[in-house]
Amino acid sequence: MKLRIVNVVGARPNFMKIAPLMAEYRKHPDRIEPVLVHTGQHYDDNMSQLFFDQLQLPKPEICFGVGSGTHAEQTGRIMVEMEKFLATQPADLVVVVGDVNSTMAGAIVAAKSRIPVAHVEAGLRSFDRTMPEEINRIVTDALSDFCFTTSDDAGENLRREGVASEKIFFVGNVMIDSLLRLKESALKLNIRPAGRYGFVTLHRPSNVDKKETLAGILSALDEINRELPLIFPAHPRTATRMKDFGLRTEAKVGEPVGYLDSLCLMAGATLVLTDSGGVQEETTVLGVPCLTIRENTERPVTVTQGTNTLVGTSRAKIVEEARGILTGHGKSGHVPKHWDGHAAERIVRCLLEHPPTK
Repeated sequence: MKLRIVNVVGARPNFMKIAPLMAEYRKHPDRIEPVLVHTGQHYDDNMSQLFFDQLQLPKPEICFGVGSGTHAEQTGRIMVEMEKFLATQPADLVVVVGDVNSTMAGAIVAAKSRIPVAHVEAGLRSFDRTMPEEINRIVTDALSDFCFTTSDDAGENLRREGVASEKIFFVGNVMIDSLLRLKESALKLNIRPAGRYGFVTLHRPSNVDKKETLAGILSALDEINRELPLIFPAHPRTATRMKDFGLRTEAKVGEPVGYLDSLCLMAGATLVLTDSGGVQEETTVLGVPCLTIRENTERPVTVTQGTNTLVGTSRAKIVEEARGILTGHGKSGHVPKHWDGHAAERIVRCLLEHPPTK
């Protein structure tokens, strides 16, 4: 009997994590029937379709098209549509990835439908409940029957919260599976400028929704840009806030870029400035110094073992750490255990060896 596995994605970070799993499922056609559900949390071409194309993801079985809205509106719409889907489509397991609203909504509906849940990237904690993603992580992990972790500290977090050890599986990082598979293709793109440059991503509400905070960050970018040209593909949210607040930057601002373009630009950068969790992991594997414009991170392994440094939102601190990198004092670090391109393989092997039961 085949395992019918419903895989839920909704936002850009999900796509890089689900792609290796979909590829691995296809290696077991006699034992697994995978179904891909797209909630439509991210819906424009640059944030969704382009990633499907570049990651060679199959066409989703269904797209809910929920679009944007408040956290409650978006989560509620996803839950309504997910409940309808699961009521008519049998599922032996629902797989959710990451920490976006689609992740938590999918987990809640599956659990209430008495369908086992697997959370890929379980156990990550910033210990900052002002972050919407932290709430999503905690709720999803509490409901999951399989908690697939990327690092030892994630497993420790889960056990501390009372998750049974038999539900926790240290498998590595599926997003790195995508990176290692597509790195060579990305590096062939002829989009990197000559000479040294920096790469910037910025999207978190805590950084871009307050004028004073965003102005301070942009001021730091301007200071760095005078010494190192910065490439800044602006997230739609960030671009909107900059326009609303009447703010500009001397960095080279452009439209969001696809996965391969982003990977190519990161790989060739002298430094990366970001508030993205995934970028912290990608730069660690690429060996590129990363400055994270946040006070905390749910991925501490990128700081303790990798190339990541937390700099907060202080203009002076951001500029000081960037200048340290420019003078040859950036972190080198090493690649964490199991970030080796085989995480999806471990996950699928686990599911086949320990099939879910309702």
